[in-house]
Amino acid sequence: MANLIVVCGPQAVGKMTVAESLRDKLRYNMMMNHDSIELSDRIFGFATPAQKELSESVRESVFSLAVKHGVDLIFTYVCAFDEPEEREYLTQLKDLFERGGGQFYLVELSADLETRLARNETPHRMERKASKKDVAWSRADLLRSSERYRLNTNEGETWFEHHLKIDNTNLTPDEVADRVISAWNLTAVEKEEKEYRFGV
Repeated sequence: MANLIVVCGPQAVGKMTVAESLRDKLRYNMMMNHDSIELSDRIFGFATPAQKELSESVRESVFSLAVKHGVDLIFTYVCAFDEPEEREYLTQLKDLFERGGGQFYLVELSADLETRLARNETPHRMERKASKKDVAWSRADLLRSSERYRLNTNEGETWFEHHLKIDNTNLTPDEVADRVISAWNLTAVEKEEKEYRFGV
């Protein structure tokens, strides 16, 4: 049995740092959306057909293996809530983990644009995500995505039973993680550190 926590929200909202806090508090394993992106970029180049296919394949394998081996997982993801295929994708993940006896949780983060632009340039973000080191490109991409897509749900909109929306503009990652844990009474897994954050 494996649980999946998806931490979603627009670029630079704080998904990675919240996911890292949840990882350390719950001892869940963690995959950032950029893990598969950076790997496939290095091999096949940026935004090429082969890159996109490899990135998708890596994620599918991770999810399947997590369910197969009973590994609780946290996944960070940018969701365009105005795109129908996004709901279908998240529903497929929910069904996969629930068929294996686990639970699916969606944590949606929101923050104002000024805060996100500031967070976009933090050293930790650039250290963990090579593609963000080009700050001018990253800033332009953030602004472009914000204009093109609806990256948060509307007021009162809920996609799943376990769907928690948190405005983390003025919250630390630990404060957000504590809210998530409390909301669903999540408990930490009995696991050695090297089993869930080896090499991090």
